Amino acid sequence: MSELTTSSAWVAGLAIVAMIIAGWRKPARATAAFARVNRRSRPVSLAEVPVRRHRRTPAWRVAWSVSSLTVLAVAVAAVLATLVAFGLAFAIITLTDLLRS
Repeated sequence: MSELTTSSAWVAGLAIVAMIIAGWRKPARATAAFARVNRRSRPVSLAEVPVRRHRRTPAWRVAWSVSSLTVLAVAVAAVLATLVAFGLAFAIITLTDLLRS
């Protein structure tokens, strides 16, 4: 094995040990508070308050979001297609050069 592989393995191993130690000392979930067990529950008064009903989203906003998402999807697809085409062209050129030599 090369020196880079060995040092990378050491760094990864030490990182795992550090994560185990950090998780051991400080748990991710809080422990239950036992002082709450003996408390009596008190009644809570609730008030009914009138609220405004939900209004539907206007049609122009729906149309705007659909059209903008369509434009973004086409732009991302064009960039992806360009990257794939360049990658394939590079691979084909490299392979044909290897066959010629």
